[in-house]
Amino acid sequence: MVKATKAEKKIAYDAKLCQLIDEFTQILVVAADNVGSTQLQNIRKGLRGDSVVLMGKNTMMKRSVKIHAENTGNTAILNLMPLLQGNVGLIFTKGDLKEVSEEVAKYKVGAPARVGLVAPIDVVVQPGNTGLDPSQTSFFQVLNIPTKINKGTVEIITPVELIKQGDKVGSSEAALLAKLGIRPFSYGLVVQSVYDNGSVFSPEVLDLTEDDLVQKFAAGISMVTSLALAISFPTLAAAPHMFINAYKNALAICVATEYTFPQAEKVKEYLKDPSKFAVAVAAVSADAGGGASAGAAKVEEKKEVVEESDEEDYGGFDMFGDE
Repeated sequence: MVKATKAEKKIAYDAKLCQLIDEFTQILVVAADNVGSTQLQNIRKGLRGDSVVLMGKNTMMKRSVKIHAENTGNTAILNLMPLLQGNVGLIFTKGDLKEVSEEVAKYKVGAPARVGLVAPIDVVVQPGNTGLDPSQTSFFQVLNIPTKINKGTVEIITPVELIKQGDKVGSSEAALLAKLGIRPFSYGLVVQSVYDNGSVFSPEVLDLTEDDLVQKFAAGISMVTSLALAISFPTLAAAPHMFINAYKNALAICVATEYTFPQAEKVKEYLKDPSKFAVAVAAVSADAGGGASAGAAKVEEKKEVVEESDEEDYGGFDMFGDE
């Protein structure tokens, strides 16, 4: 079999990328730092069916995207170009974006702390027996880790923050973690951006629930309503508040003057004779209490009827059939 030249490989890659762009409208841009070939192969297998993983050089991907946009007029795909920075790959999918991103997150593997590697998280060594013999205490002394000898082995006394997030791993830290058998880091494909039919957004949007959307929508309506009321601009959201405020203003005028209208008569009566308001409140409370009493009476009556029917069924005989 004749080995393909670099030019032929580039042509094949360009054709494949253009074919995927035409076929799929949803793309996840993922970071692939410290992801091995075996791990990437497992991810491809896990997504097989409705998703395709494509890796490649950024310059090659940008060139193919640009030429494809010029040839097809699909200028929306150009929004993908600024996202092709660093060690990234593309996941073309027809499935649910949230489910695909969750599936990708499953394929993370533990990794040792290598010298010179930037720590993605804080590394804390917990107290306990290390299983190392007393001759290994030099590692702990260099890193200022308090230890003691217990039953012929080195034991760490207190938790120690060995490496902080963002710091580079030193040779002493890497050697100690290797001796303790600790693999503090885990790596996998990390979704950085989401492209959906021309729109680009953060992957955090995929975590939004219906309750979050309703809450944000309600907050937006509240802001629109407040603005409309402040500038006296009628909107559908502000209209009920405007009508109520207008009614309050008209009611205030009626109370202060002799002018009146039907909806204000009862209020004016209450203001002239506050005892009527107390009577009305008492009547409402009595109705509520009467309803509860009537319900209780019906329950008691039903209970008595059931007891009477039981006595009639047994008719003087005991329940075992003896007279």
